[in-house]
Amino acid sequence: MNEAPPHPRDVFDLIGQEVAEAAFADAEARGRLHHAWLISGPQGLGKATLAYRIARRLLGAAPDPRHGLMGASPGDPVSRLVAQDAHPDLMVIDRTDSEGKVRREILVEEVRRLNEFFSKSPASAPYRVAIVDAADDLNRNAANALLKTLEEPPTLGVLLLVCHAPGRLIRTIRSRCRTLKLAPRPEAAVADFVAHRTDADPESALRLARMSGGAPGRAWALLSEGALEMDDAARALLNGLPELDRTLALSLTERFRGGEGARSFALLTERLAARVHDLVLRRAEEGIGGLDAWAEAWSALDRLPREVEALNLDRGDALFTALADLRAAART
Repeated sequence: MNEAPPHPRDVFDLIGQEVAEAAFADAEARGRLHHAWLISGPQGLGKATLAYRIARRLLGAAPDPRHGLMGASPGDPVSRLVAQDAHPDLMVIDRTDSEGKVRREILVEEVRRLNEFFSKSPASAPYRVAIVDAADDLNRNAANALLKTLEEPPTLGVLLLVCHAPGRLIRTIRSRCRTLKLAPRPEAAVADFVAHRTDADPESALRLARMSGGAPGRAWALLSEGALEMDDAARALLNGLPELDRTLALSLTERFRGGEGARSFALLTERLAARVHDLVLRRAEEGIGGLDAWAEAWSALDRLPREVEALNLDRGDALFTALADLRAAART
């Protein structure tokens, strides 16, 4: 079993995002360091990794060109404190509570801590730095509390917002931040990244790269989560239509139980939706009919994980309902 990717605070290299790093480095060199930065792009591109790289440098870690433009040595005292989550001038806000459990969203109480944090002078660094990972997880009250912090820029304070979908943030938050947009990597580069860090064979690494949309971290995470197995299952289910392999479907529902069940369910529906999407495009190019039923089935699959979570539906029942829609589409 491949291990999950390391936490971004433990990663010291970032490949392929030199444009974003250069933009930040240029602003710092010109003395135009903005108080708030929105680091945006799809999941798995290295946004949180970049936030920690910036944080280390702002906190005083010595530059290390071996680790890129914004790189710092892992052995630097600042780097060690950041890795231990113990630097007094760094605050990280995410969905993890004090007991290590992951919440569904970032609560307003967490964001309100920023005002007290930024009200103090740096203890040992040139700046105080806060990372919000990710801004997408802020609930409405938390977002409004963050806006208050942005409206009163802290002295010697820098706020780094990791964001997967900036369009979902309230406009007034976006307008008060300078954006660093990370770009997807070529499939070959992502496949090479995965192959050199895991035991995935070249073919599997390329499949993961395609699934990830050019995001190296997401490709690695997909491997550790069992995405290849779920993709194989999705392919087998679709290839058998309009018949249903009930044995396979029932075995998959066993994966939906417990704490990891939601992720397994989301992975399977994601892979089914992706394959149905490709099927619709292929049928459209070949002039084959029945597209409306397939398009409706794809749309239902795309929103299914969110509906199941919001309404607390049984995941196994939801899968069989989705498969019934796919069987009906296959008969058209």
